[in-house]
Amino acid sequence: MKGVRITIAGLGRFGGNIAAARWLVEQGAKVLVTDTSSAERLGDSLKQLEGLPIELRLGEHRDSDFTSAELIVASPAIPPSNQYLEAARGAGVPVTTEIRLFVERCSATRIVGVTGTKGKSTTTAMIGEVLKRRHATWVGGNIGKSLLFDLPKIKSSDLVVLELSSFMLHYLREIRWSPQVAVVTLIATDHAEWHGGAEEYVEAKRTILKFQKSDDVAVVNEESPGAMNLAGEAHGRVIAYGVKNRKPFELQVPGRHNQVNAQGAFCVGEIFGCTWEDAQAALRDFKGLPHRLQLVHEDTRGVKYFNDSIATIPDAAIAALESFPAKRVIQIVGGSKKGQLPVTAMCGALVERAKAALCIGETGPEMAEAMGKSPSFVGSAAVYQCGDLPTALKMARQIAVRGDVVLLSPGAKSYDQFVNFEERGETFVRLVRDSR
Repeated sequence: MKGVRITIAGLGRFGGNIAAARWLVEQGAKVLVTDTSSAERLGDSLKQLEGLPIELRLGEHRDSDFTSAELIVASPAIPPSNQYLEAARGAGVPVTTEIRLFVERCSATRIVGVTGTKGKSTTTAMIGEVLKRRHATWVGGNIGKSLLFDLPKIKSSDLVVLELSSFMLHYLREIRWSPQVAVVTLIATDHAEWHGGAEEYVEAKRTILKFQKSDDVAVVNEESPGAMNLAGEAHGRVIAYGVKNRKPFELQVPGRHNQVNAQGAFCVGEIFGCTWEDAQAALRDFKGLPHRLQLVHEDTRGVKYFNDSIATIPDAAIAALESFPAKRVIQIVGGSKKGQLPVTAMCGALVERAKAALCIGETGPEMAEAMGKSPSFVGSAAVYQCGDLPTALKMARQIAVRGDVVLLSPGAKSYDQFVNFEERGETFVRLVRDSR
């Protein structure tokens, strides 16, 4: 990389491109970072690059930064159809990503890759905790930590666990790479607008199995028809996991879906010699990840507040609702119309199981109307049109009693009122804790 002119396309507020920029400078590359966001919006990210010899192009992209570079490192959030990436390819400039930089250089001979529409972050973290009981284990990828700086320390005998998003897998397909152990948690529909359609989204997910060899292993959630469909194309051994007829784990994180995640983690652990007792010891202490059914507060009345902002699709919001006793959940739902999926099933579940549904965002009125049309009965959920998160929390405090759960699990994306689901979750946590 020494002396190579590299353009980092999309710095963002989260993710691996901050680490990629720092790592590339360390390798001696000449780095330019370009992002359409302003310096003000990227303030926290830019602080992590202070003092480094990096050229910045903020608030815009320029064709010349893409066509005159020797390599483009694209943020996974930028679709391949982006005009500037196409301009680079047209000029013969290769396009890569942070995860590809890592995979192409990692000396570990055993990599576990985890993907799925939902559940992949928690499952990745659980796998890491289980494997650490018996092996030197590194965890990274989409879960939020780049492993580029750890490359010199990773030994060939170590285990590496990577959470892989559909965006990452799309770019990994170009180098025909799949991990030695591939875990598929759940396949539904998401990010269709980025990939150009639902089929293209599933095709990107298929990358995790597509290039496996006959001695590789696919660990697949048997409770997800979409995941099992992908398993039909596996080239090696297939291990199905779920909760039926399996000994449950004692967990701190609530919900049946987290029991499924734990069973998947145990299956991976078994491949590498971990026992059920190893898995239980690791998972008993696992407190979960931010924005994923995260208990953030319990007030003096015994009302618990859970942040599940990661629930950006209706299926995930239903799973969160079903993690708690019926008629004790006051659930905040709604958000951006961008990429919104059908909400009929979610609205029906809320009417039947929730104590109340507090609707926010662009899709709030639509969800409230849909719940109004659902068959009503004695004990049907109360429905409130709140508009925004502060108003919803104010209403939740008024109607909550001891033993209730106030749950942010929107079943929609956040782009109408927030930058991303992380900011939505952080705002929820701050509002909840500020009210103490």
